Amino acid sequence: MTVKIYSTPSCVYCKMLKEYLKQKNIAFEDADVLHNLKARDEMVQKSHQMGVPVADINGQIFVGFNRSEIARALGI
Repeated sequence: MTVKIYSTPSCVYCKMLKEYLKQKNIAFEDADVLHNLKARDEMVQKSHQMGVPVADINGQIFVGFNRSEIARALGI
């Protein structure tokens, strides 16, 4: 399973999503789209928008922190 989170340092929902994944022992890559332009472009290409957080879970894209949808995608 691959999980990549596109986030910014000041985003409250980004922090909530990353904390949720840590609590569930889900490994993830964190891409800071504020400072990494390549990651920002990748996020926009995948999600078609600039809002964060964006989660890429095995190729499925989730915008925002919808706990139930993310849990379903993670199989938890």
